Amino acid sequence: MTVNLLDFDRQGLTEFCEGLGEKKFRATQLFRWIHHKGARDFEQMSDLAKSLRDKLKTCAHITPLSPISLHESADGTLKWLFDVGDGNAVETVFIPEDDRGTLCVSSQAGCAVGCRFCSTGHQGFSRNLSTGEIVAQLWFAEHFLRQRLGSQERVISNVVMMGMGEPLQNYSALVPALRTMLDDHAYGLSRRRLTVSTSGVVPMMDRLGEDCPVALAVSLHAPADSLRDSLVPLNRKYPLAELMAACQRYLAHAPRDFITFEYCMLDGVNDQPEHAQALIDLVRPQQGPGVSCKFNLIPFNPFPASGLKRSAQAQVLAFAEILQRAGLVTTVRKTRGDDIDAACGQLAGDVKDRTDVASRMARQRVIPLRATPP
Repeated sequence: MTVNLLDFDRQGLTEFCEGLGEKKFRATQLFRWIHHKGARDFEQMSDLAKSLRDKLKTCAHITPLSPISLHESADGTLKWLFDVGDGNAVETVFIPEDDRGTLCVSSQAGCAVGCRFCSTGHQGFSRNLSTGEIVAQLWFAEHFLRQRLGSQERVISNVVMMGMGEPLQNYSALVPALRTMLDDHAYGLSRRRLTVSTSGVVPMMDRLGEDCPVALAVSLHAPADSLRDSLVPLNRKYPLAELMAACQRYLAHAPRDFITFEYCMLDGVNDQPEHAQALIDLVRPQQGPGVSCKFNLIPFNPFPASGLKRSAQAQVLAFAEILQRAGLVTTVRKTRGDDIDAACGQLAGDVKDRTDVASRMARQRVIPLRATPP
């Protein structure tokens, strides 16, 4: 049985090559061919010894994901649907901007967290992606874009693990993928430009801080447990007090001096002035340390199964002003790619659900309008 070399970070590839009787520097050469140059054929790798190339042909392969479709938004956003086998497909989104190119990468086929406002969660969960399947999204997009632009310069400057899935529930595959993205012999991303988004898997946040600290975004969406329990079911396991403490601990390792809190604006649910004040109190409590943070207010992208509505723009701006007056850095995310269902919360792919998500969602408490923090 042969192995997919996209599954290895450079340390893993070094150990693999040593197992073939090769020296460490051969692994670095091979790693650069795969990621810098996008090579799939071992015969292309002209500075590798022929004996090594012959060995690799018998025990290894470089197999990226197969794209099923590509959609392009009027604003230039690209969305690929990739086949990951067994009837599952995942989505990957590239967002071009004047000063950067950001790739939104999936970590799971579906998602088991089941947030009320996320279409991925309503689709259910099939399985974790392998390291190679995570890296392959970047591999494909980077070399596709270089070819399209006729350039050998790096196109993707930022990666956000904000696609389908909860990255920290796929930790063993995630960390080698992050290390590959950071490696100067691969994609050379800085830790500040590689972001993991989590709904709050507290133990894995602590591990990530020790193992591979990158920028962290936390899907917050509510200032109190009573409301967050209904929006983000994981809160019942790791309530806000535990989550805030984990954020404080992560800051000791983080490449940035703040945590980004993602906050999806839901009409009449979490967008009132009292919610904004409760957020201020949450991150700046009267007793105990606060959390150095930035708020990212996200316009909700409606879908029928959610039963939720997008907050009016005036309400979003008024909410942002309350946070800003308190001295909290706050931005309102510009919706990109919503005409091709590539915006935040819209990624749904095609997943064979193994979690009976429809029944789970039906049993969840209906969120009351004008919900207020206790």
